[in-house]
Amino acid sequence: MSFTNHFRKAPTFWERRGPTSLLLWPLSWVYGLVLRMRKLISDLRLFNTKPIAVPVIIVGNIRVGGTGKTPIVIALAQKLKELGWKPGIISRGYGAQASNMPTSVTSDSDPSIVGDEPVLIAQRTGNQFPIWVYPKRKETIAALLKHHPEVNVIISDDGLQHAGLPRWPAREGGRDIEFVVRDGRGEGNRFLLPAGPLREPAERDRDATLMTANPSPKSIPVDEYFQGRRAFTLSPQLGLAYQLNHSSNRQSLESFAEQYLPKKMTAVAGLGNPQRFFDALQKHGVVAKCIGLPDHSTYTDTFFSKIDAKCILMTEKDAVKCAGITDERIWVVPMSVNIPDSLSEWMQSILQRPDPNQYTL
Repeated sequence: MSFTNHFRKAPTFWERRGPTSLLLWPLSWVYGLVLRMRKLISDLRLFNTKPIAVPVIIVGNIRVGGTGKTPIVIALAQKLKELGWKPGIISRGYGAQASNMPTSVTSDSDPSIVGDEPVLIAQRTGNQFPIWVYPKRKETIAALLKHHPEVNVIISDDGLQHAGLPRWPAREGGRDIEFVVRDGRGEGNRFLLPAGPLREPAERDRDATLMTANPSPKSIPVDEYFQGRRAFTLSPQLGLAYQLNHSSNRQSLESFAEQYLPKKMTAVAGLGNPQRFFDALQKHGVVAKCIGLPDHSTYTDTFFSKIDAKCILMTEKDAVKCAGITDERIWVVPMSVNIPDSLSEWMQSILQRPDPNQYTL
């Protein structure tokens, strides 16, 4: 049972409790019951699943919609490489055309076939890491390891709720890591789908929480769910903007603020939380008309031709779907995060543990 595909753009009633969310609460209760049944089946180990041969790091969220996972996946892969590991990356390829087998992704792959986020990861990392997509993550890992036997750690872009991906979490003595990514919206009204934004209860066990922003005053206090739990703050940074059709042409965001009046600039973002991008632009002095679109939106020449602006700023995730668009006004703003030493050291200590499965099978 899944409601997530019906909510590509978060409804406003998810942020606070009111008549609509209370009316939908019975459906949330049913959804929660299904989750509890699935967890019971998993805990009883009624189905003997073969463990993954290498450690798995899951970068996911319990809230529907993007919380900033993709830049974290990229940063983790690059950090692990610096530490001497050989990471591979898997994704379900959200928004991609249905495929009957795992598919390899490169920077030249078609986002409509393999998904926009995997293509973005490949482009940002210069094809340094093997990237494979398929909804069945265990099969994806098997295909990746078959073609790239040198890989010794897997990073999964999302997958916390994927019951078919067996893992032994670090908190239970294993070497697999489950990260929950949390942004400034917090847990909204704290209801499960469809009355609220949560795929799982906020009290969900996790090895660590990755905070991509400080919680807003309207979000739930951090200490209610996270006090005493391991958490790391990752601050996203915007880089130099580059022209969509001439990537070597780069400018600072501050220069755009000096060149154009606010009414002559438009910012476009098709994300789970577009406001995060708009707020980040404002911190650099860029005040623009903002167009927030549902996550994984697609773009056409007609869409941009209707925008009355001399400069259009957009995210890299949106830009990967703009191949063939020749609008000279479009500039792409990259976003990245840095992995703090405290996180990389803790992660290293977990990944270097002996495989616990070899003692229990």
